[in-house]
Amino acid sequence: MSRVRQLHPRQAAAAALATPTDLGHDATAAIAAAINPVLADVFALYLKTKNFHWHMSGPHFRDYHLLLDEQSEQIFAATDDLAERVRKIGGTTLRSIGHIAQLQRVKDNDADFVAPGEMLRELRDDNGALAASMRAAHEVAEEHGDVATTSMLENFIDQAERRAWFLFEAAQGEG
Repeated sequence: MSRVRQLHPRQAAAAALATPTDLGHDATAAIAAAINPVLADVFALYLKTKNFHWHMSGPHFRDYHLLLDEQSEQIFAATDDLAERVRKIGGTTLRSIGHIAQLQRVKDNDADFVAPGEMLRELRDDNGALAASMRAAHEVAEEHGDVATTSMLENFIDQAERRAWFLFEAAQGEG
């Protein structure tokens, strides 16, 4: 008689995704629950920034088009770091566009036309809101002594604030 216990498929999947960490289960769950909505917002902001990049028009087209392209690249670069951080601590992360839609707080803009100034102001506000969400996630990670997550978020907060600043300045010339 075999002493090997058969795992239920869900138990086997959970065991396969288990990642060694010195953070407790409660810490891992809390941090993952704080980071995953931030990650969803980053994906939503990336797509919105690309949408506005693709649909930019007007006399400052080239400057704004290039600015939004640069910003979208920076935003997209954060996705892998955030998702991998959740996995490094033993959590699970986003699995689909539908999962992103469930968690995102950044609002989509599906309008047929958005004036350039409104695009810049909307993205400015979204980047500011993203920085605030990252600060809230930072507090959770700090509460659990997760220095790596807090450090990563500090860099991303600075990037979001810089993007918001550039968008604020660029929007000054728009009506």
